[in-house]
Amino acid sequence: MASNGKQQSTARSTAPAKGAARGSSGTPAKKRRPSPAVYRRRRQVVFGGLLLVIALVVVGVLAVAGTFAGSPEPQAVSTSEPAQAPTQGSAASTTPSLSASPSPVCDFNLMTVAAKTDKPAYGAEEKPLLTMTITNGGTAPCEVNVGTSQMEYVVMSGSDRIFSSKDCQTGGEDLVKTIQPGKSETANFPWQRNRSLEGCGVIDAKPGAGGAYYTFEARLGNKASPKAVFQLN
Repeated sequence: MASNGKQQSTARSTAPAKGAARGSSGTPAKKRRPSPAVYRRRRQVVFGGLLLVIALVVVGVLAVAGTFAGSPEPQAVSTSEPAQAPTQGSAASTTPSLSASPSPVCDFNLMTVAAKTDKPAYGAEEKPLLTMTITNGGTAPCEVNVGTSQMEYVVMSGSDRIFSSKDCQTGGEDLVKTIQPGKSETANFPWQRNRSLEGCGVIDAKPGAGGAYYTFEARLGNKASPKAVFQLN
């Protein structure tokens, strides 16, 4: 009997412990609501996350806008088409352009005067034809006065001055001609086989005959030709 009494006493003492988890009506007890401090912390976390998302969206929008806007500084724009590779046989793009050469200038030092006669020897009744030739030996055209004002035909016998076309000349004329490079102008003077004096003085003497030799020199301005030799019979 003693042992049974202890067991009952133990059962009575443990029964109320099981029933402590239930309410007076036998239903489970309600959970406790979080405190206001917990709600505030949760709202702060959510608000912070929202701000982070907004910041990321703004940064992304600015980056895209910057990409389309490009550099704010003005950029030089080339309107020329890209260079094309030269085709075979085309030398225009590889040959350097040559600058225009300056026009050549007349060099009067290259103007020459020559003298000749139409025959090497003349009979007693023949009159020599004296010919002056002016040649442009330069590379540019030259304007030359080939008028009688500049020409002179001189005949000599040794050191004896026989004749000059200037001695009796009146009113010499100018005649300017353009002589091209390598070209010549000629002028003829028929000599009457007479003597002359400077100033056209009167002289009765005549050139000798019988096979005497004479020289003819052509002059144009300050230029003189080599002497041409001829014979009078």
